[in-house]
Amino acid sequence: MSPLVPEVDKYDCTVIHEDIVKKVRENMPDEESLMDLADLFKVFADSTRVKILCALSLSEMCVCDIASLLGMTNSAISHQLRILKQSKLIKNRREGKVVYYSLDDEHVNNIFSQGLSHVSE
Repeated sequence: MSPLVPEVDKYDCTVIHEDIVKKVRENMPDEESLMDLADLFKVFADSTRVKILCALSLSEMCVCDIASLLGMTNSAISHQLRILKQSKLIKNRREGKVVYYSLDDEHVNNIFSQGLSHVSE
């Protein structure tokens, strides 16, 4: 470590603020909810799935349209759509032989928009 840069990772905390710890502990979600949230964020860790979510935030689309947009095969897109659907991030509707995909609800759009806003700062 350079002598000109202060060491910011060193903590000499010896006092536990019991009131704060108690308040936070009482308001923490249960373990299962936190694990589900971690799994949700894992779905966002794939750039192809993020691109699909971005596209679907702009318009309802079928597999062929998404594949054309992203320059991928229908099979590759279908695989990613299956993961997104299992995670309840997208939904589909059938019109004749064509299946159209869209974001599941406004929560998904909010998550996506907030994340994009955060990385754009």
